[in-house]
Amino acid sequence: MRALLLLPMLCLAAGAARADECETLVSKIVTETGAKVDQQRPDYASFTAGPDMTLTLACGTPDLSSVGAQYRGANPPEDYYATFGKAGHAVTGIDATTITEAAHKAKETASRMRHSNVDLGGARVTCSAMVSPDKGPLTLCAVIEHSDRS
Repeated sequence: MRALLLLPMLCLAAGAARADECETLVSKIVTETGAKVDQQRPDYASFTAGPDMTLTLACGTPDLSSVGAQYRGANPPEDYYATFGKAGHAVTGIDATTITEAAHKAKETASRMRHSNVDLGGARVTCSAMVSPDKGPLTLCAVIEHSDRS
């Protein structure tokens, strides 16, 4: 019976820890990129990072979060890649230049094949190039942490 009473308390503590971790990641992204927080929940945040660029943060369990960068257009400016690299560094700790270079490579392949991945130690950079019926061309990249850190 005590175990049943203890379970909700443990779940609340885990949820609070995730919210604290997410709050820390939100602060890191704002500090590193200068982006403005638009929406924030305990496990998610969205940001405006420029006139045609947004960022999204999905907070997972410790060390399994992701950050995405969305650009309204087929050919993002260099600032898109630099901002994405900084946001990726804030979430994963991987060097921003490494993430930026991986995003360039993934985007180049995605331009031909619609989608591409580049694996980094402990994370994957993935990019997609698409055309939305109501928004036109879009470039979407994300860096996603994974548990295999080899």
